[in-house]
Amino acid sequence: MGKAYKKIEIVGVSEKSLSDAIENAIEKANDSVRHLAWFEVTEMRGRIDDGKVEEYQATVKIGFKID
Repeated sequence: MGKAYKKIEIVGVSEKSLSDAIENAIEKANDSVRHLAWFEVTEMRGRIDDGKVEEYQATVKIGFKID
């Protein structure tokens, strides 16, 4: 039998780093989706407050295997 995958898009957020924002997105997806298989970062951005980076945001497409 062949395999099939579905993609979802999630925005992870962190006050620490882009890497942490990516991990937060994956961890949240793992709470409600089974069989996570891969991820792709499609956007990186952040929020600035008073000239300083206050928040990192990463848009992540996550693929998972369909039963």
